[in-house]
Amino acid sequence: MKLAWSPLALAAALSLSLTACGDDKSSASTTPSSTPSAVATPADPTPTETPTETGPVKRTSAELTKALLELKDLPTGFTLVPDEPDDEDVIPFSSSAGKCKPLVKFLNADKAPGSKANAHRSFTGGQEGPYIDFSLDSMNTSTAVGKLQTSYREAVESCQKVTMRVAEQGSSPMAVEEITAPQFGEGPFAFKLTGSSGPLEGREFTMATTGVGDVIVAVGIMAGQQGELDGATEAAVEKARAVLAK
Repeated sequence: MKLAWSPLALAAALSLSLTACGDDKSSASTTPSSTPSAVATPADPTPTETPTETGPVKRTSAELTKALLELKDLPTGFTLVPDEPDDEDVIPFSSSAGKCKPLVKFLNADKAPGSKANAHRSFTGGQEGPYIDFSLDSMNTSTAVGKLQTSYREAVESCQKVTMRVAEQGSSPMAVEEITAPQFGEGPFAFKLTGSSGPLEGREFTMATTGVGDVIVAVGIMAGQQGELDGATEAAVEKARAVLAK
């Protein structure tokens, strides 16, 4: 499965987590002390920036790849998750509720809707996590980034539950909840999915998206510790801004 812009990227990781942990739900949303922390939690988050019009900017996937965090940017203990071919027959997220269709479309996307160029990279701290996914999508203009953020937020606000299917594990209802976004980049937004029953009960996935000019930065974490989403987003934004501004 292609590692991508949305929780679709973490479906395989969920499967690995279930295999490693068996039926033990106690470690669902916390990371054991023996596993590496994705990034340090920022002590004093900086305020989010007021977006200024940027674009149109034409970027390539190669340019975006250089702006992604690399293994050397993370603490020791992490390994790079190899990219795998798409399995077009696997659609992890679904819902029978019409109001959830926009969110399901986002969750099953392999890149940001409207993306002109995309790059992604994923890491794991071991079988028990944390699993962390970074992606960058060029939208050509900062206005397009803002519109996408608004659409994503509205999709989350309109949907309280989706169903997630993991190969060879089964399906579980996942509660959808907007959470306080890491305050980095432009127009930050974040949400989490939590398994309420079934094989994914207690498993939690958090995701943040934010803007860096014409580029949208997405960070997803599963089996992470409290505060890691903030630190990971800060690091991703700083790397993207430093490289893309050149």
